[in-house]
Amino acid sequence: MGKPTGFLEFTRELPDKQPVKERLQHFNEFIERYKDTKLNQQAARCMNCGIPFCHHGCPLGNIIPEFNDAVYRQQWKEAYDILVSTNNFPEFTGRICPAPCESACVLGINQPAIAIEEIEKHIIEIAFDKGFVKSRKPNVKTGKKVAVVGSGPAGLAAAAQLNYAGHMVTVFERDDTPGGLLRYGIPDFKLEKWVVERRIKLMEEEGVVFKCNANVGVNVRINDLLREFHAIVLAGGSTIPRDLQIAGRELKGVHFAMDFLKQQNKYGSGTFKENGHHRLIATGKNVVVIGGGDTGSDCVGTSNRHQAVSVTQFELLPKPPESRTPFMPWPSYPMVLKTSSSQEEGVERQWAIATKEFIGDDEGNLKGLKIVNLEWKLMEDGRPAQFVEVAGSEQDIPCELALLAMGFLHPQHEGMVQELGVELDERGNVKATEKKFSTSIPKVFSAGDMRRGQSLVVWAISEGRECARRVDEYLMGSSILESKDDNLIAGM
Repeated sequence: MGKPTGFLEFTRELPDKQPVKERLQHFNEFIERYKDTKLNQQAARCMNCGIPFCHHGCPLGNIIPEFNDAVYRQQWKEAYDILVSTNNFPEFTGRICPAPCESACVLGINQPAIAIEEIEKHIIEIAFDKGFVKSRKPNVKTGKKVAVVGSGPAGLAAAAQLNYAGHMVTVFERDDTPGGLLRYGIPDFKLEKWVVERRIKLMEEEGVVFKCNANVGVNVRINDLLREFHAIVLAGGSTIPRDLQIAGRELKGVHFAMDFLKQQNKYGSGTFKENGHHRLIATGKNVVVIGGGDTGSDCVGTSNRHQAVSVTQFELLPKPPESRTPFMPWPSYPMVLKTSSSQEEGVERQWAIATKEFIGDDEGNLKGLKIVNLEWKLMEDGRPAQFVEVAGSEQDIPCELALLAMGFLHPQHEGMVQELGVELDERGNVKATEKKFSTSIPKVFSAGDMRRGQSLVVWAISEGRECARRVDEYLMGSSILESKDDNLIAGM
C-alpha cells in the first residue's frame, strides 16, 4: 500500500467546482482536476484491505487498491494498465458512474470513503496527456464477422473486446453519430462530447466500423445481418420511457425527459434540426420534473441553464434517510439521500407527491399541475410498501413545462425485436441468460439494458465485456478475453 497511515492523516476531498453562478452560464464540464499533492493524498487514504470490498462492489471488478497504490507512487503507466485491464472506458465511468465501489469501501464504515471515481478519472486523463493511450490493434484476424446493434456503453464495450479478439466488428447505430446514451442522453456539463468522440476515433483506428443512420429493422434488415455476420450482439438499450397517463397528458408542454435532453445535446452540437418541431426549452417557464433519479437531475441542470423561472422536482417515494440505517448495512449499496451537482444549483425537491392532472389553457398549452401529498406505509425494514393520498392536500401549481423522468420499461419492440422474433422475458426485455448472454435465436446475443433492463453505465460496460467473451467462445471454441470472475479471483 502507498502510505500505511494515509487514512489517518487525510480526509476525503473532492476537486473544486466552478461556482454555481458561473457554471450555469454554459454547458461545459465544471469539475476541476486535483492538484498533484491532493491526488497523492486521496490515493494515500486507500488501506489496501485484506478483502477489498470495493473490488466486489464494482460491477466491472476494477482492481482498485492496486491502481490507488500506483497513483500514490506516481506510476501513471502502471495505474493506467491496471485500470484498463478491467474497464474499457474509464473516462466515462470516471464522470458519470454513481460509484457503487465507494459504498463498499472498508474505510466507509466510519470515515468518508476513498474518492475512487475521481481517482479513476484522473488516471485515464493523465494517461491521455502522457500519450499512454494508443490504438490497440489485434495481432491476428480470425475472419469472423460480428454485428453489434447499438453504440451505447454496452455496444461499445462489446465491440472493443470483440475487435481485440481479432474479429471484424461492425456497429450499427440508428442515430446520426455513435455514442448512444453517452452522446444523446447525458448532458454536456456531465460528459462533454469530445470525450466520446475521442474514444470513437480510437476504436475506428483499431478497426471497428461504425455505420450510423442504420436503424436495424427499419432501413437495415435483420435477415441481412443474419446472413452476412457470424454473430450478432443486440445492445440497443432500454428506450421505452414510463408514461404518466392522467388527464391532460396530450397538452403541449408535457414531454418525456429524454426527448428534452437529447434535443439539447443535438442543439449544443449544432446538429438540431426543427423539421416542423419547436425546440423544447425551459427559458421563462415554471418547470416540473416528475422523477427523482439521475435523468430527472439532468433535466434540473439543463432547465437551470435555460434560465427557467422555477424548477421543481417531484419524487413519488418518501424522503430517504441521510445516512445508513440498520437495514442498509455496509457494504450494501445504501438508499440514502443524495444531492447531485444539478440539484445543488437550484431546485425545490418534494417527496411523496403524486401528480393527478395536467391542466391546460384554451389553446391546449400546459399551464399547471394538480398534485396531492402521499402518506406511505412502511415495512419493518423501512422500505415503502403502499401509500394513500392525504385528504385535503390537493393543490394546483403553475407549470408550463412538465418533464417525465420516471425511468424506462424495456427496449423498443417495434422493428428489429419483432422482426427477429426473439423471446422476451416477463418485463419485456430480450431474454438471455446472465452467464451465456445467448438469446432464443442461434448466433444472436444480447447485453446491457436491452437484456437486464434499465441500469447503470458501469453495468452496461460490464455486460458488453462479458457478452463479448461468450461470443468469442461461440465463434472460436474458447476465448482469449478475460472475464470479471477471473479478475475477482485475482483480486482476492
